[in-house]
Amino acid sequence: MELDLEKDFADRAYQLLVSLVTPRPIALVTTISADGKVNAAPFSFFNVMGANPPICAFAPSDRENGVPKDTALNVRATHEFVVNLVDEKIAEAMNQCAASLPFGENELMRAGLTAAPCSVVKPPRIVEAPASLECVEWGTLQIGGNRMVIGLIKRIHLRDELFDAEKKRIVTEKFFPIGRMASPHWYCKTSDRFEMKRPD
Repeated sequence: MELDLEKDFADRAYQLLVSLVTPRPIALVTTISADGKVNAAPFSFFNVMGANPPICAFAPSDRENGVPKDTALNVRATHEFVVNLVDEKIAEAMNQCAASLPFGENELMRAGLTAAPCSVVKPPRIVEAPASLECVEWGTLQIGGNRMVIGLIKRIHLRDELFDAEKKRIVTEKFFPIGRMASPHWYCKTSDRFEMKRPD
């Protein structure tokens, strides 16, 4: 079976790709508008893209009427954002943040999440998140109808139990992020894991 994403299946590219490239990590991105209003929105078109320097990228799309979503508008205005990772404990709250609220209305309050100050960027991090990445926009790429925001990661905030200070590593056995599966409503847990060592 071969599907042509340039012709016959061009109008199905989104549905096909989000069902195949899974599971995807979820970024619950917090931003702040030019006049200081906090916004929070989840994105599964997201990942880390390198470590030297540490960078991540996510892709905020436009609304159906063609207007950029609040997250994209805020990053354009302030050039800062925070990626809050999503685990099982805050999965439902993350889902609440996906609601389409009027511009400037605080999704964190609706979802029962707590904002806390960051160290080097103005948008807040989410206290309940297992980890938060403070980011400064490196640049935004516009590729057709896609917008990809690339951020330089300046700080990581972690739940205490997720960091082994002696070994300077993440305690992955205590970290249970959820993953995005097929559109529109499917997710997965990451508690079923296996180890496979690389060959020498």
